Amino acid sequence: MKTQPTALTGSNRSRAFGLKLLLSLVLFAVMFAAAIMIGAKNIALQEVWSAIVDPGAQGENISIIRDIRLPREVGAVLVGSALAISGAIMQGLTRNPLADPGLLGLTAGANAALAFTFAFIPAAGYFGTMTACFIGAAFGVLLVFGLGSLRKRGLSPLRMVLAGSAVSALLAAVADGISLMFKISKNVSMWTSGGLAGATWGQIQTIAPVILLSIAASVMLSRQLTILSLNEEAAVGLGLKSTQVKIALYILITLLAGASVALVGNFAFIGLMIPHIVRALVGTDYRTILPISAILGAVFMLFADLLGRMINAPYETPVAAIIAIMGLPFFLLIVRKGVKSL
Repeated sequence: MKTQPTALTGSNRSRAFGLKLLLSLVLFAVMFAAAIMIGAKNIALQEVWSAIVDPGAQGENISIIRDIRLPREVGAVLVGSALAISGAIMQGLTRNPLADPGLLGLTAGANAALAFTFAFIPAAGYFGTMTACFIGAAFGVLLVFGLGSLRKRGLSPLRMVLAGSAVSALLAAVADGISLMFKISKNVSMWTSGGLAGATWGQIQTIAPVILLSIAASVMLSRQLTILSLNEEAAVGLGLKSTQVKIALYILITLLAGASVALVGNFAFIGLMIPHIVRALVGTDYRTILPISAILGAVFMLFADLLGRMINAPYETPVAAIIAIMGLPFFLLIVRKGVKSL
């Protein structure tokens, strides 16, 4: 008799999560269709469908969809999911509500590595550039957490953000210095300004496996992440190999953040906002947080890109600027509500 309500509660939770997952997927489908259809030239849904499912379809609008809008929006989906997942993992690992790849040095490290590659290895190609971004992102996060080892008590959430800001400023200065010295400022700024307009199928094919496999691996480790997010001592008591799990998760964060920078440049706040919104919807279990974060991160990125194309059509407003405008008030709200209690 006593176990029946628990079973019902578990069943209700599963149904509630299933419903939220379904609604998220529906929202994603609607936003993806809108992003493909709406632009400097609006295209009917029927033509969009034909461009996707009919290989023999021809025409100007079909070419616009296949060669410009589809790779752009697929890139938005990948980057939005990657940044949202990496932000959720960082917040769970550090138990820091302000954790975000763009705020803790990862994307700045990737940008610095990008400038270094353009200057010293100009023939690296896209795969070489992506690899450099991974290395730079890892270097950035190591610098931030290295500062934490200088204090016995480590980094508090606020100190971590301050350390991330300092490291990001340092690495940004390095990137700017390299750009000016080697006269590649235009190339670097065009890449790191944060945009999806130049996304190509070749880039998508290179970067998609890294992001998709990293997301899959993150979901597989979501149970361990939930335990780590609650209490370090409890995780050890339950027999969790916390050091190995942390290393694996930090590698996944580096891959996700580095791949995102390699495709579209430096975006902040997505990894901060989306996990907080998702936790308000589904709770604190990362087995539910990570899948919903991937979907809503993609939805948010599609929305930001669509908004950037609509505000001043036919000209584009930088997506990074739109995300920053939306993200800064959210960041200040989290600082006010979250950090005081930590």
